[in-house]
Amino acid sequence: MRILVVEDERKTASFVRKALQAEGFATDVCHNGDEALAAASVTPFDAIVLDIMLPGRDGLSVLKLLRARKKMTPVLLLSARGEVNERVEGLNAGADDYLPKPFELSELVARVRALTRRGSENKSTVLSVADLTLDTVTHQAGRGGKKIDLTAREYRLLEFLMRSAGRLCGRMMILEKVWDYDFDPGTNLVDVYVRRLREKIDADFEAKLLHTVRGSGYVLKEQT
Repeated sequence: MRILVVEDERKTASFVRKALQAEGFATDVCHNGDEALAAASVTPFDAIVLDIMLPGRDGLSVLKLLRARKKMTPVLLLSARGEVNERVEGLNAGADDYLPKPFELSELVARVRALTRRGSENKSTVLSVADLTLDTVTHQAGRGGKKIDLTAREYRLLEFLMRSAGRLCGRMMILEKVWDYDFDPGTNLVDVYVRRLREKIDADFEAKLLHTVRGSGYVLKEQT
């Protein structure tokens, strides 16, 4: 499960990120509304923790734009004010839950977990690109009726690429989403794992799905 935390108070954002990561959530952080919109446009998050009071574009504006763009990712709103009118406006704009500040981290984590469970009930657990399938519950992959065995890291890489199917995934983006690195380790780690994954999902098939975009990254898509 991948969560986006949108919070301009960096200390609060850090505490929330660490609490979610401790519970097994891969967690990205943005500090303003424009960053949040950009991130939510390219990454299929399982839930968003969204502060209302943000510099520039505020949280309610972000929420309304996401819903207008048919992004139905579950959203937990945070606010230091907690007025009823604001809460109602947020829920009417499409928020799934609301938590006033200050809050207990344990309650926030519980609410995020509830949102991801609710969201997963409405999502297919099987991803597919052409004849490649990936069951996100059993972690079983297959192509053309052939079972594909994956290591844990290969599974995370394939899941990310399949959820981003058709979109270019740069090496730094892959490091952030699959390894939770926010820095470049200066190795060919991504290239090595992509090569291993390609051997498993493409080598025995005429139609190739995992493509290299020279100098930019990789894209998983059906050939046309």
